[in-house]
Amino acid sequence: MENKLPKWFKQDIPDATVRGRIQMLSEFKVNTVCCQAKCPNLSSCFKDLKFTFMILGNACTRKCNFCGVTQSGESPLTLDEDEPHRISQIAKILKLKFVVITSVTRDDLSDGGAKHFSKTIELIRSINKDIKVEVLIPDFSGNLAGLKAVVDAKPSILAHNIETVRRLYEALRPKASYDTSINILRKAKEMDPALVTKSSIMLGLGETEDEVIYTMEDLRSNNCDILTLGQYLAPSDKHYPVKEFVSLEQFQRYRQLAFRLGFKAVLSGPKVRSSYRAEEVLGEFEYV
Repeated sequence: MENKLPKWFKQDIPDATVRGRIQMLSEFKVNTVCCQAKCPNLSSCFKDLKFTFMILGNACTRKCNFCGVTQSGESPLTLDEDEPHRISQIAKILKLKFVVITSVTRDDLSDGGAKHFSKTIELIRSINKDIKVEVLIPDFSGNLAGLKAVVDAKPSILAHNIETVRRLYEALRPKASYDTSINILRKAKEMDPALVTKSSIMLGLGETEDEVIYTMEDLRSNNCDILTLGQYLAPSDKHYPVKEFVSLEQFQRYRQLAFRLGFKAVLSGPKVRSSYRAEEVLGEFEYV
């Protein structure tokens, strides 16, 4: 297909404010998925002090064919124990009221990095107990003890992305499992029924509407509260290609279907990413 981007993907060039914040993150040696995954919303989000911090380093042990984050290959990885502290200091300096934390996948760690998530939440809350924290976690290889460590840290939202429909897992996420991801969301809710859970689906990978609806039904039947849907963009020509640019009308249709299925908050649109406008989405959930 022709890979010319639709006009609604026009991006702002980073201005002095955005460049200054990128420089600050670099000086603190703090990673963001915004930069690592080449998010199309970087300029607008950074301008509004919206960051998705990425912990556990900047190299992932998995090889997902849609992702722009660096892959570790055979290189041994370390764990930076001071990373959670540096993120909490940024939250303090910038007076952040809402913080989003995600990570690379670290299959080399016995708990998948769960304790690192818990420590990061704890240190951010030590700055201000009223700061809301969304965590976007990997699957921890299905390690439920690791999941419980994160749930017990009481994040405001626990997100785990299903990413795509079951049929496309082998091509896109060969080291992951659709059922493991569904189970993580189900078990998190069982561990704390009051916990707000969230997931995300990328569109334009060759999925059918029936497959998307099935995936939404699967998420909702496992008590996922919030859903986001966005357009997949290939990070490079070496990644899985875009099969379709989904229309604005179809995004709206999926949004309406998701509400009918019982999701409490839904964000659906081409530039939506899993943690895009996370604070506003949580506000919609709390209002309901």
